[in-house]
Parts: sequence; C-alpha cells; structure tokens
Amino acid sequence: MSMITNDWLPALEPEFGKPYYKDLYRFVLQEYRTAQVFPPAEDVFNAFHLTPLGQVKVVIIGQDPYHNVGQAHGLCFSVKPEVEIPPSLVNIYKELEDDLGCTIPNNGYLVKWAKQGVLMLNTVLTVRAHQANSHRGKGWEQFTDAAIRALNEQDRPIVFLLWGGPAGQKASMLNNPKHLVLKAPHPSPLSAYRGFFGCRHFSKTNAFLEANGIQPIDWQIENV
Repeated sequence: MSMITNDWLPALEPEFGKPYYKDLYRFVLQEYRTAQVFPPAEDVFNAFHLTPLGQVKVVIIGQDPYHNVGQAHGLCFSVKPEVEIPPSLVNIYKELEDDLGCTIPNNGYLVKWAKQGVLMLNTVLTVRAHQANSHRGKGWEQFTDAAIRALNEQDRPIVFLLWGGPAGQKASMLNNPKHLVLKAPHPSPLSAYRGFFGCRHFSKTNAFLEANGIQPIDWQIENV
C-alpha cells in the first residue's frame, strides 16, 4: 500500500501505531499474498492521495470497494474508464441529470470530482474478489472513522453526503455546526426509489458551497 504523504498524514499518522492498525496491516498483507484483492495495493489510499485534507469540500461515504475484476481503484462509486458503469453509479448519474441537467457520460471514472475536493471514501478500503464485505470488521472502519473525525474538526464548511444505512450512521460523528450533512437512501437499484431519486443533493451541495464563498463542484463527467 502506497503511503499517505500529503496533509492527511498528520491527521492519520497516530492510527498507524495503534494495535488495531498493526493487526489490520498484517491481515491485508496476507490477503494480497494469498488471494485476489481489490483495489490494487497501490490504489488503496487513492481517496486521500487525490483529495488532500485541506482541499476537501464534499465527502461521499461508500461501503466497501467493488469486488469484480478491474472495477475498484480506491474511490467509492468510481470505476476505471473502460469498465461498465455499475448500477449505483448509473442511478447517481440519473439524479445528476434530473437535478443539474448533467448529461450521462459513457464512463464511471470520477477522478474529476476527487481533484475538485470531493473525497470519495469507502468505510472499508479493501475487499476479496467476488466477496462483498469480506474485509469488514478487520479494522478499516476504525481507520476511516479517524479520517471522518479529522474532517469534522476542520474549521471551514464541508458537505457530507451520507447515502444508505452504513453511511448514515456516521452522522452522529458530525457535530460541527459549520458543516452541512445531507442524508438519503443508497443509490443502489434496491433503494434508490425510496428517496435517493429527487434528493437533489448535488444542487444543495453547490448552493451551500456558493453561500459560503467556495467554488462549487463541476459534477459533469466527460465522455472518454
């Protein structure tokens, strides 16, 4: 796993010395040696690499990485350009089209968002191939909770988009009055019709950013 070297390091470095993280590191190392694990090891911390702490404007919290070959690259909901767009992201694009008039692109590569300050963080950062949630409960949750606490402590407005039950549970950690916390059902086909469609989180996010003098997000993903 490529080390975190940007301004996330001071916030997360204390975690690396804790017993849970040492156990987690040993577990993940063994998994990469003995099984097929996603994302590739060098992509595990991509969310932190691509969106430095001081540049975070928006946080999207996912669950665990996509578990099919070639999909995951370290950003929740995002897939590599040549990979078929997963169903949850299809629904995110539909909501973007309805909310902001974005055209639906031919790919699911969301690095453009990350580079604008959208931290796309899964609560678990690795997964065994074709076994959803297989690395749940091994320690990643503690690590990503530390990141969420660091974000909560930032003395500037940040928008948190919490989609689905597991992400929604993080709301109790977010008590800084400067932030905006928006909750909705998960965009998966199983739940999107229960309130993700029509949530208008993207326009609400941009309105909040603009009201606070912050450059809004250009949510349009271009075709490749």
